[in-house]
Parts: sequence; structure tokens; C-alpha cells
Amino acid sequence: MVQTPSGGAGNGAAVTDTGLLSIGAVLNVLREEFPEVTISKIRFLESEGLVEPRRTPSGYRKFSAEDVERLGHVLRMQRDHYLPLKVIREHLAAMERGEALPLPALSRPGDGEDPADCGAPEAPTAARIGRCQLLAAAGVDEQRLAEWESYGLLVPVGDGVYEAEAVTVAALLTELGRYGIEPRHLRAMKAAAEREAGLVEQVVAPLRRHRNPQTRAHAEDRTRELAGLTMKLHAALVRSALGVRPP
Repeated sequence: MVQTPSGGAGNGAAVTDTGLLSIGAVLNVLREEFPEVTISKIRFLESEGLVEPRRTPSGYRKFSAEDVERLGHVLRMQRDHYLPLKVIREHLAAMERGEALPLPALSRPGDGEDPADCGAPEAPTAARIGRCQLLAAAGVDEQRLAEWESYGLLVPVGDGVYEAEAVTVAALLTELGRYGIEPRHLRAMKAAAEREAGLVEQVVAPLRRHRNPQTRAHAEDRTRELAGLTMKLHAALVRSALGVRPP
């Protein structure tokens, strides 16, 4: 069940007397489970017909609790099942018709199969995804993926295998492309991300090399914490440079 923001002045102003939420309030709710979600992502899902918020006479979006539940369902299917939007849309439509359809089953490629062979089904692990699955989740073709790879924005970790985070990167690259931002424009951003990652690695390297297994395990938690902080700082610096107030 969606917990709508309440209490403080900031959140209270985001909820109308009818219980409808502003897009900023929806963002706050969703970020509890999906820290990487953005207002741009919500608007993109709306443009794809996956959610239809109401509009005020002045044009502002107002979301119901059902809208937020639906967005969470969409984001969960993308995150956990790597499903393309077309399949998600069909699944939601079936649910609205009262049809209990299972999510498409994805099986692990057998030994000796070529992970890049799009004729074979692929299954994500906790941290990896196959090339064809990435193409389907991003809704792009081989040419676009090859272009992203040529600029180092997506790099396979093996033969036709990527880190699961590649799904998020591909989705963001697609959204930026809708605004005319091409991969060649993002080389500086890629370089900055690598420098930030290098800084985090310097901090956690002593923990990774420690003899105590518990200390080495703690390095992973510290890496996640530092990654989150650096992303928040990066976002704040970009907003500051652009003079944009946070939602």
C-alpha cells in the first residue's frame, strides 16, 4: 500500500485536499524503493502511456494512490524482470481486464550457448544481464547499443554479458536522446564518473585488502554508501550550476 507523504510543510503542500499527489510527492514515495528514479523517468513513463495522471486546469499533474502503485509495479518489472515497456504495457492491460497472467519466464542459457545469440532466452543473475535482454529492456537495436559501446557508455563484462546496472544506463541514455543529447556529448560525464569511482576505490581499497573477512565484507557496504553520497553530490552540483531547485 502506498504511504502518501504527510506532516512537514514541504510534503503537506504536495498533497491536495482530494488526496492527489504532485509529481514531486510521487518521486519522494517511489524513491523509498527506487532511489534512482527521477521526475524525468516518471514523465517518460507517462508519455509511454503507462500511467495517466489527472491534470489541473493550470496543467499540473496530480497522481492518485493507484497511479503511484502502478508506477511502482512498472519500475519493479523493469528492475526485477528486465522487461521492455511493450511487454509491461500488455501485462498491465491484461491485469485491468482481470486476467491473471504470469510474467514472462526467463531461463538461464545452457552451457555452451552463445550469450549473444538472440535466438536463445536469457536470464539475469543478481548482477548480470545478457545482451539480448538488455536490447529488449532498453527498446533499442544493435546499432544504437554499438554506438553507446563505441563511446564507452556501456561496456560488456564478458561475451555478450553486462552488469545489471546497464539497464538503468541504457534507459537514461534513451531519455537524454529524446532531448537531443547524443552519446558523443556524454564523454565528459563518463570520464567524471570514472574519476569519482576511482576516488571511492582509493577509500575502500585498504578495507578490501584487510585480513579480517568481516572487514572485507564491510568494504562492500562502504562502497555502496560512498557511491550514494557521490551521486547525491553530483546531482546537487549540477542543479546548482544550472540554478535549478530540487523537486
